[in-house]
Amino acid sequence: MSGGAQGGGGGSRLSENKIILIKRNTRLEELVVRYNTIQQAQFYIERLGADFSDYLSEDFHYRKALETAVTELSAIGRLQLLDRQHVPNYIFGAQDTVVVLGQDGLVANTLKYLREQPLIGVNPDPQRWDGVLLPYTVKELRQLVPEVLHGRREVREVTLAKAELNDGQSLYGVNDLFIGRRTHVSARYQLEVNGLLEQQSSSGIIVSTGMGSTGWLRSVLAGAAGIISSASRLQQNGSPLSAAALADSAALSGGKGLAWDHPELYFTVREPFPSRTTSADLVFGRVCSGMPLRITSQMPEDGVIFSDGVESDYLEFNSGVEATIGLAEKRGRLVV
Repeated sequence: MSGGAQGGGGGSRLSENKIILIKRNTRLEELVVRYNTIQQAQFYIERLGADFSDYLSEDFHYRKALETAVTELSAIGRLQLLDRQHVPNYIFGAQDTVVVLGQDGLVANTLKYLREQPLIGVNPDPQRWDGVLLPYTVKELRQLVPEVLHGRREVREVTLAKAELNDGQSLYGVNDLFIGRRTHVSARYQLEVNGLLEQQSSSGIIVSTGMGSTGWLRSVLAGAAGIISSASRLQQNGSPLSAAALADSAALSGGKGLAWDHPELYFTVREPFPSRTTSADLVFGRVCSGMPLRITSQMPEDGVIFSDGVESDYLEFNSGVEATIGLAEKRGRLVV
């Protein structure tokens, strides 16, 4: 359900500010949508040898947390309950406060649709989820939200990435952007950064923010044992890599992340294939203010750009379309 306004009369509220509570479906709810009944879902899961009671437990704790969150937030302000699938098309008000009943991925995928409204990440089940972006529990909302509304809580800024096409379409990324083919076949494109051009064929390009630097970017760098020496050679040949970029790449390869408000993005090319018509020199670098990454698609079909692992929310990126990848004009704001 997308939900309407919740709660009692306006006279009992602490504030008339609107609070948006973002919820998700549990695994059990998704199974019921697919198999029509809980009994049929249970038969499917147990036939595969899995523990169906874990699905029931997760669903129970999430529903309980959701019920508590609705009760607590309705006592504070005007509450709007919103399903995650409606977030991309929802128009958030400038004075709205957004509460996400996690996991971490839901926080990231909500943050990119906001325009600097404060976001509160709430862990519905701390025994199940670590929740790096979910520092609060539902029981803390009654005290926490009024403090946020009155500006008495610290807010941590998050640098976002932005992909903008030459047809006017755009897409934001909180953790990363992926540019490549929808399928597992090679992506063909022209890459340009800091005046250097290269024709490439690869498994796609990842552009990571500081927040996403411990995720996909880290795994790519960890798998590329020669990235540091390669980057050093590129620097000698006039690539845009600075000493700071080399230090960042070394830190990332060693498992350290960048600050969430790091003022640069980093791109990596996955599995570049050198041939007579393609090269593999511009495979890693930084993207900063005044020095965007430009990519021109040479893929006749199935070219895509998506962000934060959500493949269903994408831009088509087929032959002739040019994407400019850079820092977003807005920032995310996480309550800490």
